[in-house]
Amino acid sequence: MEMEGFSENAMTILKARYFKKNAKGELIENKPSELFKRVSEYIAGAEKNEKDKKYWEKRFFDAMIKRDFMPNSPTLTGAGRGLCLSACFVLPVKDSLEEIFETVKHAALVHKEGGGTGFDFSRIRPQGSFVKKTQGIASGPISFLKVIDAGTEAVKQGGTRRGANMGILRVDHPDIKEFITMKADGKTAQNFNISVAITDKFIKALKEGTTYDLVNPMDGDIVGKLEASEIFDIIVNSAWTNGDPGLILIDNVNRQNPTRAQGPIRATNPCGEQPLHDYESCNLGSINILNFYQADAKDQIDWERLKEMIFMAVRFLDDVIDVNLYPLKQIDEMAKSNRRIGLGIMGFADLLIKMGIKYDTEGARDLGRKIAKFLKKEAVAASEALAEERGNFPNIEKSIYKGKKMRNATVLTIAPTGTISRIAGCSSSVEPIFSFKTISKIIDREIIDYHPLYKEWEEQHPGEPHPDYFISAGQITPEDHLKIQETFQDYVDSAVSKTINFPNEAAVEDIAHAYQMAFDMNIKGITVYRDGCRAVQVLNKMEKLSPRPQERPDALPSTTHKIQTGLGRLYITVTYFEHKPFEVFCSIGKSGYSTMADAEAIGRLTSLALRTGIEPEEIVSQLKGIGGSEPTFHNGHLVQSIPDAVAHVLEKYTGEVAINKQDLNTIACPICGASLQDEKCPVCPACGWTKCSGT
Repeated sequence: MEMEGFSENAMTILKARYFKKNAKGELIENKPSELFKRVSEYIAGAEKNEKDKKYWEKRFFDAMIKRDFMPNSPTLTGAGRGLCLSACFVLPVKDSLEEIFETVKHAALVHKEGGGTGFDFSRIRPQGSFVKKTQGIASGPISFLKVIDAGTEAVKQGGTRRGANMGILRVDHPDIKEFITMKADGKTAQNFNISVAITDKFIKALKEGTTYDLVNPMDGDIVGKLEASEIFDIIVNSAWTNGDPGLILIDNVNRQNPTRAQGPIRATNPCGEQPLHDYESCNLGSINILNFYQADAKDQIDWERLKEMIFMAVRFLDDVIDVNLYPLKQIDEMAKSNRRIGLGIMGFADLLIKMGIKYDTEGARDLGRKIAKFLKKEAVAASEALAEERGNFPNIEKSIYKGKKMRNATVLTIAPTGTISRIAGCSSSVEPIFSFKTISKIIDREIIDYHPLYKEWEEQHPGEPHPDYFISAGQITPEDHLKIQETFQDYVDSAVSKTINFPNEAAVEDIAHAYQMAFDMNIKGITVYRDGCRAVQVLNKMEKLSPRPQERPDALPSTTHKIQTGLGRLYITVTYFEHKPFEVFCSIGKSGYSTMADAEAIGRLTSLALRTGIEPEEIVSQLKGIGGSEPTFHNGHLVQSIPDAVAHVLEKYTGEVAINKQDLNTIACPICGASLQDEKCPVCPACGWTKCSGT
């Protein structure tokens, strides 16, 4: 049910994620206005006197309740609750055991507060290096990435959500081959997005068809050479297979970094839009550009109202820095020294539809350019005005703003806005519409996410074909995706989060062409995703298996498990051979013959797979999360169906297994079980969970 102008889907997400609850889990906040009053009151606490506090509290509140502006999720959840309000962090990973495990601890503290974290592992000595102090052999950067991944797994954000990380390794690190392919099994480092830091030297070598140097980070010595084309092919094949790694154009990042005098930037946040120095953080917010559409205005945009909103948003984000509670002293100091903020937009694709402009045209890029240029001009002006009122950011002498007035080292970021755009009821960031009609299954019902402008047009033009400006992400060429990214990056002082979508049938050469295009563009990174690539990964292993089932011994030990399902009490008996599950027998009481037959069939097929040599983990990854008509809870765990129950039982022997479904468009939300669309960073329409931010 809609409330205060917020859709039913938005209300579902607000209740699940953002409304304040008491110790029993009962909602204390029940309306959007109560949430936004808490947030606006807390953020306005940074103002200097009561009169200013009241004035800006109302301005902040009005912007959020009207869905003109939304801050990042940690600000909405944490304001006034003693939590950190920032979304993006980068932590250093240096070449000593003590410093590495200090970083593991720091990462846990950041994840506990709901933040996403970036790490550059390039300073760690390569695998096999001699360790003088212990007379041993170094295990290399990938081993320590796995340590942080395990630590992340153990710490759930806000007590209920896994953390999200970005892992980066320079292309000239000796362990680069292993890094690129480490996620190929679909199991390793699942709490990490990974990116290769591409250098100008590598790009030059690739274009010239030559080798490039591998550098030992311990002493800077050249320790080998690789063919640039060989590494490029490995990157491209891996990205085609499972969407990782992305690329960070690290020299471009540092050339355009306003605070480069403070040293190099090595890493970004998990979605790549926020390059940061070690121990730096950033808080983000986005303006819903659709709300500034005005049919009779110049360019059909109310520029004057947009200017006012930009000034308000810059002030809001600057205030967040002062009222924020940071998880580490080092982060507190860096945040207040550089005062980075990241203002962006959402609803761009909606605005194009409203204006009848096709996303993949020069007209769309023209409009994007005008908006980005205006955003840059007014955000800088707003920061300059704040500097007059409050003073410059302390590190201004180590920046491009030396001798000038500037409150914030950076002001603009184009972030993904997955959940906050769903709350605001608009398209995400500067991305095209992924799908105009989405049906998600969650426990006992279906949620239909119907794009409002699409639905409105259908109602007004029944039976007519849709105009070509109703174009979805999969219909747009990679070149046109990249051109939009570059259009905004030309004016954004941080970076632009943008997924370059490919259809499932795209060739490896198509990925290679997109990467080569990116090398010649003014962008800071590229992320690609081929539809369905991760869902079919498990099929690659089938050819290695024996085609015939193993004979059954006359006697085998077994264990029987009793599980309550929505269809009745299910008994699952697992037999063992050589200490591994060998057979599964299923029977269900007080149920119809069809259900009994289904249970028996699942048991027989599972047994056949186990006896044929398929690992139990592979079976669990296929059965886990399959939804049914009558899900229920058993011992505190959601049991969605009979196959899901079998998966839960087998997990007692395998340990937790990540879902790896073959149905291309039915990835399940790990929090609420709703089905998600297959994309690089899916957003749950029911509870608002996002893969890339982990929240």
